[in-house]
Amino acid sequence: MNEQLFKLSPSNVTVEAGLSTGPVSVESYISPEHYAREVEAGLSTGPVSVESYISPEHYAREKEQVFRRAWLLLGREEEIPNAGDFVTRDIDVCDANVLITRSKGGHVRAFHNVCSHRGSHVVLKPSGNAGKFVCPYHNWTYKNDGSLVGVPDESSFFNFDKKNCGLTPIAAEVWEGWVFINLSPEPQVSLREFLGPLADLMAGIPYPAAGHPIVIQADIDANWKAICDAGVETYHIPVLHAETIGTTYASPENPFAHMLDARMLGAHRLISTYGNANYAAKPSNKVERLGQDTHSTASVTSCSNDPALVSFLEHPAVNPTKSTSWAQDVYHVFPHVHIDFGPGGFWTHSFWPTSHKTTRYEARFYAPPAATVAERFRQELFISRIVEVVLEDLTIVARTQKGMQSRAKGFMYLQENEVAIRHLHSTLDKWVKASTVREALA
Repeated sequence: MNEQLFKLSPSNVTVEAGLSTGPVSVESYISPEHYAREVEAGLSTGPVSVESYISPEHYAREKEQVFRRAWLLLGREEEIPNAGDFVTRDIDVCDANVLITRSKGGHVRAFHNVCSHRGSHVVLKPSGNAGKFVCPYHNWTYKNDGSLVGVPDESSFFNFDKKNCGLTPIAAEVWEGWVFINLSPEPQVSLREFLGPLADLMAGIPYPAAGHPIVIQADIDANWKAICDAGVETYHIPVLHAETIGTTYASPENPFAHMLDARMLGAHRLISTYGNANYAAKPSNKVERLGQDTHSTASVTSCSNDPALVSFLEHPAVNPTKSTSWAQDVYHVFPHVHIDFGPGGFWTHSFWPTSHKTTRYEARFYAPPAATVAERFRQELFISRIVEVVLEDLTIVARTQKGMQSRAKGFMYLQENEVAIRHLHSTLDKWVKASTVREALA
């Protein structure tokens, strides 16, 4: 796996850029009825309380009722392509450190990264390849399959049986290349039942360049939902991103960046966003104009001429309305991950809570290794643009969190383009109150 990692701290940035697509047709995205049917499908239209963003008590309920019971998306199986490959993940919201490995037989397995002796983390590296894992505290040794095979001075222990002291397994499943875990000792529902209609819609997507992520990470002073919300509404784009991507998601025909579509998929949700086909970089912005990819959409986000993109873009779940005015799709996989599709491929955003008012954010953008100087240039331009846009979002959500913490306002007033936020709150409310996962999914 070829991975590039960028660490971010929020700051204000202003750079011109954009994304364009095909000819414009405005009928579907300017019609209020297009969203009214979604909002009225069991969802309230009243103000939404901000309490879940600022309450330690509500966060404690989310930890136990949501994150400890839901199937959690960790990443792609391409991160561990070979037998013996492993990665570790801190999951602070569940007070867990997880070890994910690929066995000799090719199976993906997950364990608590905790030694059976005194509770130390066994594996300290974030990734690597190993047939055995040796605890740095007392050299207890475990095979890749989790079994305990070495205990120094074993005869000094009392009534000791190594067979009962392996690494503690975690339920893990791979779906369409995505690795999920469930931290319940016995998951209440299968991954397929948890995914529901999302699994049907997204089945069979050919993900291009899935083994080559560009990674952006940041620790943010905001509740995880505040960051998540920014990715499932386009209302803010013409304003917050006016100098970066604003004019690529809005136009004189669609000045408020109304979405193409919004679908509620069980516990999950989808928004499909509008793209301004008439966008063009300003003549003064020579760098962007030089970097524009002309093979499909003239977008700097389409950073490769990879033939695999053709079948990817033809899949029914990618641009599901098949609009010629499409910019991107956001699939919110409950509770904490967005899988985004665009003309140039796919990327993810993960929102890992670390407290009721802090979040570890991670974005992964997948692009094939550049085959030419021109492709490398477009990719570097793409990286810089994404960093700028992400920083704009992360900066504003940190300010939003402070505003909520002040308790000056007790409610949010949401419009139709924010239906996915409303649906998330409705879903969370179910999970927090439900005695079983099956009840929460009903």
